[in-house]
Amino acid sequence: MSLKITDLSAGYGRTQVLHNVTADAIKPGQFVGLIGPNASGKSTLFKTLSGLLRPMTGTIHLGDTDLGTLNRRDRARRIAYMPQAFGCNAILTVYESVLLALKQTTGWRVDENNLDRVSQTLTALNLAHLANRSLGNLSGGQAQMVAVAQTLVRNPDIVLLDEPTSALDLHHQLSILSSVRHETKRRGTIVIAALHDLNLAAQFCDRLILIREGRIVADGTADKILTLPEIGQTYRVETALEQTRRGSLYVDATLECVH
Repeated sequence: MSLKITDLSAGYGRTQVLHNVTADAIKPGQFVGLIGPNASGKSTLFKTLSGLLRPMTGTIHLGDTDLGTLNRRDRARRIAYMPQAFGCNAILTVYESVLLALKQTTGWRVDENNLDRVSQTLTALNLAHLANRSLGNLSGGQAQMVAVAQTLVRNPDIVLLDEPTSALDLHHQLSILSSVRHETKRRGTIVIAALHDLNLAAQFCDRLILIREGRIVADGTADKILTLPEIGQTYRVETALEQTRRGSLYVDATLECVH
């Protein structure tokens, strides 16, 4: 089932942040990078998609289902959202915390299938060695990776990741995005990740959506989006799209000259 966003506007009180956001259908198995500067509306879009924020106008459809018609529990089964800031119960182990995240959408009775899903998710994200570690004894990067596991274990139709690599070193940035991309394809999940690093977005995402001041200004593949003048205009930098020896796209950026 594809995700379709049409004429979506949202905000906080009288302050409108999103303005008539419309995006072409996002298909199952697509890993989409949501890019744009700070305060451009990325987190607001995620909160609106997840149902935490009621839209002012517009619709969000998953297949033939208008997500606005679902109650909170049913919507949570379809969409999993990992915000920038996430809390954790330091008393729990990693395994227990991921199991708890799963049971929040399936009921509280634990069966063998639940335990298998937790183990498989931890293995897929290279976290199995931390299964019995207390959350309170994890590094910030490890805790962020566990938060991704808590999101994916629910096996939702849509996963929203708000800056999933912000606390990770380079090795773990590559590891987590590689794992998320693999799981996206394997499960046929729609994943939208807000990413600040354009080079990581170019390397891992099937499609990029550029948002500025609450409006989508470009939408397409990385080689198309990252060569547009809107990139430099949005980030207030001068850019050139290069290719590494490995064939990956690379954004070379410098600050705009001040005259």
